[in-house]
Amino acid sequence: DNTFENFIEGECNRLARSAGYAVAQNPGGTAFNPLMIYGNSGLGKTHLAQAIGIESKEKFPDMVVLYVNANKFQTQFTEATRNNNRNDFLHFYQMIDILILDDVHEFAGKEKTQETFFHIFNHLHQSGKQLILTSDKPPIELKGMEQRLLSRFKWGLTADLVTPDFKTRIEILKRKVYKDGIQLPDEVMEYIASHITNNVRELEGALVSLLAQSMLNKKEITLDLASKLINKLVKNSKRELSIEYISKIVCDYFNMPVESLQAKTRKREIVQARQIAMYFSKSLTKYSLASIGAQIGNKDHATVLHACKTVTNLKETDKGFRQFVEDIEKKLKM
Repeated sequence: DNTFENFIEGECNRLARSAGYAVAQNPGGTAFNPLMIYGNSGLGKTHLAQAIGIESKEKFPDMVVLYVNANKFQTQFTEATRNNNRNDFLHFYQMIDILILDDVHEFAGKEKTQETFFHIFNHLHQSGKQLILTSDKPPIELKGMEQRLLSRFKWGLTADLVTPDFKTRIEILKRKVYKDGIQLPDEVMEYIASHITNNVRELEGALVSLLAQSMLNKKEITLDLASKLINKLVKNSKRELSIEYISKIVCDYFNMPVESLQAKTRKREIVQARQIAMYFSKSLTKYSLASIGAQIGNKDHATVLHACKTVTNLKETDKGFRQFVEDIEKKLKM
């Protein structure tokens, strides 16, 4: 499962994914050695690290590729020390062509393990072998690690994985649904993606929970079922509304493609939809007027301010328009 094909690319991971793919095509032969991937839990570090290993092994079947978690490495090292096999342990690791060490931050405070890994690192690096490391923090923020080891972590490329944006979250859900051969309404996927914003693992977990609920209770997956489940899952976390999501809801309501908000046109219905999207982006998100304008039609902050005033005035004077705004607000606050 953990292949490049299944790793959805977005702004949140583009550098790390591209560097990882380059490494897999030419292990030990790029400037990205070591390649250090860092980020919070559940953002895909292990997936990406394993994808590099799988891709490399397919391309270079004769290479010795090893994926090991830092805790497993630590256990192996402790056992080797206890059994007086430390040289065998070192020799085993020095024979590897591509070493993928996951969760290297787990070495914190373990001086003997760090010292041994330091020698393995040096040997592999000098022999032109590839090292891939993952961590929850960049080298500069890792505590309890030897300075000489940290400096080596910075020799290659350090690339971060951040929280995926709304568009990437939708793509992740679409891929999972397609892979599992399930039909899921777009509005349900949008609902999940707008509420589960922290990481990929939680996003996929919410989808699995929803599918399980649906199967066990023999209920069709609807927006209502999704909202009940998601509310339980994210009771304590504040929902993040994005400008993209607001634009999508507004355009769906007026039955127009979301791209139309970016069009250079004075068509009344498009101008109106754009103004409503700006109005809700200002009232329901923390984005600045300039940022809202840049994302909706590439307008300046004065246009956004004018849009908000127009919507406020029309709500008071036009009954039909007020109904539009109230309907959209209900959908956004579901």
